[in-house]
Amino acid sequence: MNCELAHEQIVMAEYGELSDDAAHELSRHLAICPECGHERETLRAIKLLADSHPISEPEANLMARSRLRLEEALDTLPPRRWYERVARYMGNSFARLQSAPVAAALMLVIGGAAGSLGGYYVSQSHVAKAGEAAQNQAGAQAVVEAAAPSVAGEIASISRIERQPNSEQVEVSYKQIVPRQFSGSLDDAKIRHFLTLAAVRAAASGEDDSSVDLVVDECQKGHSCRASGLSDALVMVLRYGRSPQMRRKALAGLAPYVAEDLGIRNGILEAVLYDSDAEVRTDAIHALTPVEADTSVRQVLHNVASSDPNPQIRMVSRQALSQAPEIQ
Repeated sequence: MNCELAHEQIVMAEYGELSDDAAHELSRHLAICPECGHERETLRAIKLLADSHPISEPEANLMARSRLRLEEALDTLPPRRWYERVARYMGNSFARLQSAPVAAALMLVIGGAAGSLGGYYVSQSHVAKAGEAAQNQAGAQAVVEAAAPSVAGEIASISRIERQPNSEQVEVSYKQIVPRQFSGSLDDAKIRHFLTLAAVRAAASGEDDSSVDLVVDECQKGHSCRASGLSDALVMVLRYGRSPQMRRKALAGLAPYVAEDLGIRNGILEAVLYDSDAEVRTDAIHALTPVEADTSVRQVLHNVASSDPNPQIRMVSRQALSQAPEIQ
């Protein structure tokens, strides 16, 4: 499998549209291709951030309100008088009559009747167009009003996440239009959603990593880290966290799952190859100890041990290879 095909199948796999055989072949490719593994984790991060802003359904009475406003708008339109319609029609026809003086008298007689009828239909067309415009405006305003609660309900920022001493209770301070708080257990789905969102944002900003500490603690205790998406958040922190300290914390939370989760293993392999901090890379090599017999892991360690410009990383890689069991 080449990388171009893998990129297409990664998208299908994430949305559950890939067959079992193709998924197995894709997993084998991802095990030896860090670049495609990075592509998959990036897609997962995008989905994670998109899921943090759910789409709100419009109010049930939206259509009723739109119809009421349309009727009000139509009632405010002044009716066009009959002689105004005739004058407008005759004015538009005058130029054509000038080019036919012989038929002008006949046309004036016929035009008197036809003009009245035609003017009536023209005016009705304008009224219909005005009504349509009023309906569009009323509908747009109603949509904005219906969407306002959704916009107000979005999370603008998470300012603080604090765990109560000797307790499983967590208090989250976040901002919408006005600051709000939500309290609940660490097992609560909404608390875990806040933790995941805050950890990803902390990785991007590098400002506050208290949420990362909580996610790491939950993963080290084995509290549904993978099923709830906390491990995906830590992979994002490991990849994009601005501070080495934050990335090392993420490694500590991911290490217990390196043997059972291929995505986590690939994320740690990327840290070995590409992280800019030597201590993070050293921790990543140590985190791979349970899977050092894996072919892809040994290949990365061999490459690093033979050609990495950092002598410390070369030495740590050689030590890991010397202690590794036989190839699986």
